[in-house]
Amino acid sequence: MKPTFFNSRYRLNPETLQLERVEQGFRYWLRRSGRYLFGGICLGVVFFFMYSIFFPSPRESALKLQNRNLQSQLEVIGRQVDQMQVVITDLSQRDDNLYRAILGADPIPQSTRLGATRQISYYDSLARMSNLQLVADLQRKVDVLEKELYVQARSYDEILQLAKTQEVRMENIPAIQPVLNENLKHMASGYGWRIDPVYHVRRFHQGMDFSAPVGTDIFATGNGTVTYSGWRQGYGETVEVDHGFNYSTRYAHCSKRLVHVGQKVKRGDVIALVGNTGKSTGPHVHYEVHYHGQPIDPRNFYFYDLSPEDYDRMVQLSSNMGNMMD
Repeated sequence: MKPTFFNSRYRLNPETLQLERVEQGFRYWLRRSGRYLFGGICLGVVFFFMYSIFFPSPRESALKLQNRNLQSQLEVIGRQVDQMQVVITDLSQRDDNLYRAILGADPIPQSTRLGATRQISYYDSLARMSNLQLVADLQRKVDVLEKELYVQARSYDEILQLAKTQEVRMENIPAIQPVLNENLKHMASGYGWRIDPVYHVRRFHQGMDFSAPVGTDIFATGNGTVTYSGWRQGYGETVEVDHGFNYSTRYAHCSKRLVHVGQKVKRGDVIALVGNTGKSTGPHVHYEVHYHGQPIDPRNFYFYDLSPEDYDRMVQLSSNMGNMMD
């Protein structure tokens, strides 16, 4: 079959001004085939990548599902570790502010609780693993939590040993509330910065206020000796008790004092009656606990008459009350 005009190449002869057919050799057909072949390969590569993106292989689908499941499991474990951290933090605070303070033991330094962590390079190696950030973060939490649990367990062993050898101390130090406070309904104000009810400025409240009707019994919160029974400026009728072991307590705004200086009292003895004397805006008892002559938070010394649940509620109530009554 002879080539036609459309599948042949022609060029214009400038001398004769006529079209002359150009013979197409092997190189022409080789170049032409190469262009078609290269274009087909490029198109195939594009289609391959598009198919890979939008249509993953069964193995890729299985791996993605496995990774999603693993990530979900790690997130659940991470939340559990966070909850455990909240518990150990609460135990640590009670240990330092309550148990160890009661027994006269120094608080455990925060650096000891947290302990030495692993080298940064160890966590960097974890970050290069699959689910890099979750795994590294979870491992850090587990390391810290493991150390804190160990330190807390050792601390409770030490506290138990101290308690066994200090029965007298446990009888003397303040351990109950100064008035019957069923359901914590007599809580009025806590320890810390509060609004003065008379001058309406912020002032540090060195004790806790318990509102109660005039004439309500006020109890000694631990065994001790009465060191003051009389009128104090601002406090009104006041009773103070030395419990030994560097602890003392103050009971202010009483309507009547029932003890005298030098008298021995035991925990639970009625030493005064609730009143409204001195700088007071309503019937209540202002109660302070002093250690080495310095006022400390009394809410750490109600462990004999409050359950853990009531203690937590009392802490919340005392923290949220912004006004005091004296």
